[in-house]
Amino acid sequence: MNALGRAEIYRRLAHGNPTPTTELNYGSEFELLVAVILSAQATDVSVNKATAELFKVAATPTAILELGEEQLKHYIRTIGLYNSKASNIMKACRILLDEHGGQVPRERGSLEALPGVGRKTANVVLNTAFGEPTIAVDTHIFRVSNRTGLAPGKNVRDVEEKLLKVTPDEFKKDAHHWLILHGRYVCKAYKPACVDCLIADLCDYRHKTPA
Repeated sequence: MNALGRAEIYRRLAHGNPTPTTELNYGSEFELLVAVILSAQATDVSVNKATAELFKVAATPTAILELGEEQLKHYIRTIGLYNSKASNIMKACRILLDEHGGQVPRERGSLEALPGVGRKTANVVLNTAFGEPTIAVDTHIFRVSNRTGLAPGKNVRDVEEKLLKVTPDEFKKDAHHWLILHGRYVCKAYKPACVDCLIADLCDYRHKTPA
């Protein structure tokens, strides 16, 4: 796929969804951080159900610590790996208070130093909360990038670096959300909806599904 094809893909995705954003519900940078930590190996729907109740009673690092780990587990118990996630969130809250004045840091290194926060989570927070032109590569984006030929790579880091290299600057801020939504609802792992795809004629996928 050449540069013109990639730019046209983004133009069409932008036209179809001019203001894309995360499907996680949040009201602050801290709430987003917690939601993204919880979303690892879980659906956004399941996270939203849990945080809808959690954030009513605890929506700051101080409030989470006052709530306590066992009560935190009660609110997130329907989410996979909730025990380890609760532990990480508690530790992250303490670091936020001790080292960052209770605020979510805007620097990648500081974010990745928080328990439960890896490169993908940091990228989501930097992009969604702070508007940084980062691209967090999850399974959806990895699949779309390889299947379409947009930015093929052997692993998520390869794909991330390729996307940052080939995505035109004007589209970098929203690229993460366009690609994840496209992978979630159109370019699905099984039975991709090629007949409804905005970019089917630009895609390199050899096994497009028929109408």
